[in-house]
Amino acid sequence: MHAATPDLSFGDLTPEFMLDALDAAGLRADGRMLQLNSFENRVLQVHLEDSRQGAQVAVAKFYRPARWSDAQILEEHAFAAELAAAEVPVAAPWTLEGGSTLFHYEGQRLGVTPRQGGRGPELEDPEVLRWIGRLLARLHGVGRQRPFGERLHWASAAPAQAARDWLIGHDAIPPEIAPSWDDAARRCLDAIQAAFDSLPDLQLTRLHGDCHPGNILWTPDRGPHFVDLDDAVMGPVVQDLWMLLPGGDDAEAARRLLNAVLDGYEQIAEFDDRELRLMEPLRTMRMIHHSAWLARRWGDPAFPLAFPWFGTPNYWLDQVAKLREQLEAMKPKDAPPTLARDEDIADFDGDGFA
Repeated sequence: MHAATPDLSFGDLTPEFMLDALDAAGLRADGRMLQLNSFENRVLQVHLEDSRQGAQVAVAKFYRPARWSDAQILEEHAFAAELAAAEVPVAAPWTLEGGSTLFHYEGQRLGVTPRQGGRGPELEDPEVLRWIGRLLARLHGVGRQRPFGERLHWASAAPAQAARDWLIGHDAIPPEIAPSWDDAARRCLDAIQAAFDSLPDLQLTRLHGDCHPGNILWTPDRGPHFVDLDDAVMGPVVQDLWMLLPGGDDAEAARRLLNAVLDGYEQIAEFDDRELRLMEPLRTMRMIHHSAWLARRWGDPAFPLAFPWFGTPNYWLDQVAKLREQLEAMKPKDAPPTLARDEDIADFDGDGFA
């Protein structure tokens, strides 16, 4: 892979800068700060001198410059506010100084939500999966009330096509492997598009968009709640289901787990079973996009440290093999789809499909 241009997007985010930004936004922090796990944005937990809406600990997100437009971020914030108003448990951004949920400070953009604690859900427990299924049905019920106008739409292979085009156009793949990878990727794109074309009346809904287990927190008294709508999109509801499911080769166990989520979902809303055909295409799209996401961000010093295996010949050869496996998995078949492999749904925090 060619050497990446250094990415200085967050070069000025010193602790002093972030405290000054919060102060300008109308939130006086007491100096206690904890960097939270995030690669796409810079996110920290801060303690406030005065509580806001009953919360004295907040989560501040500094958005990666140029990734989303202001209009796209504000549309995500508005969706979170709608969900909170409908009593769907999410972390909705606060209104900051100036009357907006998005605050500009010396070239950086900031959003702040109350901290919502919790632990990861026990996805081996069918009742937990049913509860999450019910919660997703409620989220999608709000999502159906109106469309996104600014966020991405998932109704074709276009997002994966854009990722493929970027990788090939930027010589991100070793030249001796690029033809094999590109052949597999092109065939996968054709299969993805064919899967969407087989559902011409597919209903698109406002979604969480990146609903892996790391973006669901669980508390014993109130169950699950959602965090991080950074990748909210218009798309088929199955996009918010497949990443929740744990890996494994036991087809019967996979069927039971999927049925538990759908059983909870259908207690609240109907689910179009035809969307199950899109599970493997959506997974394949994520795989292609994930490679492009890592390549695009390689100039950010955090990425080579966190993903030292990326970009090596072994990495790309493994991707060729996985894409060929996905070609087989995307062939129409009568058996229920397999569930997500753990390595394909890991928490990369905001890699999304932009």
